Amino acid sequence: MKFRSALLAATVLGLGAPVVAMAQPVDGLYIAGGAGASMAQNEHVKSVTVPQVRPGLNLGSPDKRFNIGFSGVGSVGYGFGNGIRVELEGNYGQNGLHKVAGFGGAAVSNAGGDQERWGGGVNAFYDFDLTPYGVNFLMPYVGAGIGYDNVSNDNVHISGPGFFIRDTGNQSNLYYQGIVGTAIPLNDVVPGLAVTAEYRFIGQAFDTTTKGQIFTAAIPGGTREKESFTDQFNHTVLIGLRYAFNQAPPAPPPAQPLVAAQPPHVEVARTYLVFFDWDRADLTMRARQIIGEAAQASTRVQTTRIDVSGYTDLSGTAAYNQRLSVRRAQSVAAELVRDGVARNEIVVQGFGESNPLVPTAKGVREPQNRRVEIVLH
Repeated sequence: MKFRSALLAATVLGLGAPVVAMAQPVDGLYIAGGAGASMAQNEHVKSVTVPQVRPGLNLGSPDKRFNIGFSGVGSVGYGFGNGIRVELEGNYGQNGLHKVAGFGGAAVSNAGGDQERWGGGVNAFYDFDLTPYGVNFLMPYVGAGIGYDNVSNDNVHISGPGFFIRDTGNQSNLYYQGIVGTAIPLNDVVPGLAVTAEYRFIGQAFDTTTKGQIFTAAIPGGTREKESFTDQFNHTVLIGLRYAFNQAPPAPPPAQPLVAAQPPHVEVARTYLVFFDWDRADLTMRARQIIGEAAQASTRVQTTRIDVSGYTDLSGTAAYNQRLSVRRAQSVAAELVRDGVARNEIVVQGFGESNPLVPTAKGVREPQNRRVEIVLH
């Protein structure tokens, strides 16, 4: 019941919170956590070693089958601003034993108890920036990790006619995992906050051996029992939150400067400015109007070359801003071609965060610096 309540609360938070269309790669320190469902695959018991066994008791090589359980993770990490992240993780998982199948010639009448695992490791991720394709409200990611955890048994037991096995041992093991997920930013709620939803496949690298006791009619006081089992795979679905510490609040969209219509017999302008929202390269309706006016002006004055130069503000990394400035210039050039300008007359350049219209400190989101300049030569 506690697991269902926690999962429901996390789902409501993830679906009900306001979604902000402003996905961006993590740049700097972040923390994250999540909770969800743990689905353990059947575990194959390779061998059961018992010093003394009642004659006729065939333990065989059974399979352990588990109920859906609970899993939780917490992590601290660092993003490099280019989609790559690394993090340290702590985790916990629990599944209840449901039944045991294939227990040799012995009929199993009851099975129960919990198998738990907890540990930690290191993960590496890559975030996919889909804003160039018009998808700016989420950021998918993939990851992989390795670590070390402890597998323990809490009153795991198997019983049948004439025997009772109780397994309470534990053992540490190396694990590996693959991760697929997506982040949904909530910058309007808290800058840097995002809801995450992900799937993890987790496997133990080596066979696990645990110890316990077996009681039979011939050995009523019990004797030691040791199990070796394999196929320890787990499927986990998590809903969580991630908070990046250095995310600035979203800036309001700047008012687009107007380019006045040219009255008759007035010299036609040769420089036009097109402004962009923060971390965006798509064109607004007003931007398309300004580009259309520049295209018309190129037919009314003598023009040999049209420079289209992209710029950004000083927030974000220099490498990312360079790529963003080129995308902005390419968007404007494509619109000029749609308005009838020959592509061979256009020179596209990106200057990143250099030559700001308004000088600012590093990290400041200045609307006037997020621009493309169209110059008719």
